[in-house]
Amino acid sequence: MNEKSNKLAERSIGKLLVEMAIPAILAQIVNILYNIIDRIYIGHISQIGATALTGVGVTFPIIMVISAFSALVGMGGAPRAAIKMGERDEKAAEKILGNCFTALLGMSVILTIVFLATNRPLLLLFGASEETLPYALSYLNIYVCGTVFVQLSLGLNSFITTQGFAKISMITVAVGAAINIIMDPILIFGFDMGVEGAAIATVISQGVSALWVLRFLTGKKAKLRLHRCNMRLERSTITPVLLLGLSPFIMQSTESLLNIAFNTSLLKYGGDLAVGAMTILSSLTQIQFMPIQGLCQGAQPIMSYNYGAKNMERVRATFRLLAISAFSYCTLIWLLMMLLPVQFISLFSSQQTLITYTAWALRIFMPIAFLMSMQTCCQQTFLALGQAKVSIFLALLRKMILLIPLIYVLPVFLEDKVFAVFFAEPVADLMAVTATISAFAFHFRRLTR
Repeated sequence: MNEKSNKLAERSIGKLLVEMAIPAILAQIVNILYNIIDRIYIGHISQIGATALTGVGVTFPIIMVISAFSALVGMGGAPRAAIKMGERDEKAAEKILGNCFTALLGMSVILTIVFLATNRPLLLLFGASEETLPYALSYLNIYVCGTVFVQLSLGLNSFITTQGFAKISMITVAVGAAINIIMDPILIFGFDMGVEGAAIATVISQGVSALWVLRFLTGKKAKLRLHRCNMRLERSTITPVLLLGLSPFIMQSTESLLNIAFNTSLLKYGGDLAVGAMTILSSLTQIQFMPIQGLCQGAQPIMSYNYGAKNMERVRATFRLLAISAFSYCTLIWLLMMLLPVQFISLFSSQQTLITYTAWALRIFMPIAFLMSMQTCCQQTFLALGQAKVSIFLALLRKMILLIPLIYVLPVFLEDKVFAVFFAEPVADLMAVTATISAFAFHFRRLTR
């Protein structure tokens, strides 16, 4: 077997997780900048910053749906490819890669057409007001035109990580983010393009990332390469990929539904100010949890490969180290946000009213957020082991079964309606973490006997 696969099977778990996870974590940190840098610049546009920020925040559900479809294919295909590599079947792994490439292209075309045709009614449904709608439309119409770049860069980058090339995967994100960070102030302020400039910078940067991924996966260095003969969709190949990818797809697409539920309820009870606060809170949540996703991405190839190779002790050891690392990081960031809320919130706005309001909301919204690191680790481990059904249920549990209903139910019983909407988050978190850890304790022991 090749050197990369032997490394997954033989090297010290601690050193291997550091080697695999640090580039993935750095990639996620850079991805945070990728996702929120537009909001930071937009929020500081003179006179219209707060309104424009709220408008761009309303586009978040659609952006998440686009990312969710890339996760459906990429995060469903990459673990299956890693398991096949562990079974010494690289031919099957390359067929999975080729089928995923075709699926991503097809979905890009469909999503672009659908969202360009339905943008205005969707944004109004998602919580845009007459004041914020023009900014939302200006940003979204340009962003949607780059859907194919998002699909290819996010969806195929997972296949680079799963081959053991974590540094290359990190560079994919870093190149795009660097271009975005440089171009944003030039287009937004230098050329006075405002929201449109932010969207154009994002599309260009995503395009460069997509080209980088394709260049690597068609080059000599990759262990799994894109070949035309593997691009014809086969039901026996793509169906298991989509079934496994349903869990991360549900996690991300339900984030859109969740954002809609929060925005519409907050607009009803608290107006544009409350929606703006939610936009900032969602960005802070990304700061806390995106590195955890990177840590899980670093651990996934190790667990998937060794699960395929029947080396269960390495699977168990990897999870233990993953859980300890994720919980420690998440708790540290949570403490900083609780102690210094204004400093974090000021990154996104200089309007004092919005800063004060968001600081109040943060303490209601995130009192036990550090516990969510364990849910993420458990759910991502099920995904790494190919356990689609359990992972799908856990993805549905927190958001669809618990949180979204609570957003609408709690205001009925609590006098302060805005408080009730924000308070739905920690109530759902506590219930979901308890259920997830209980399910994991049972199933993980059975899977790794």
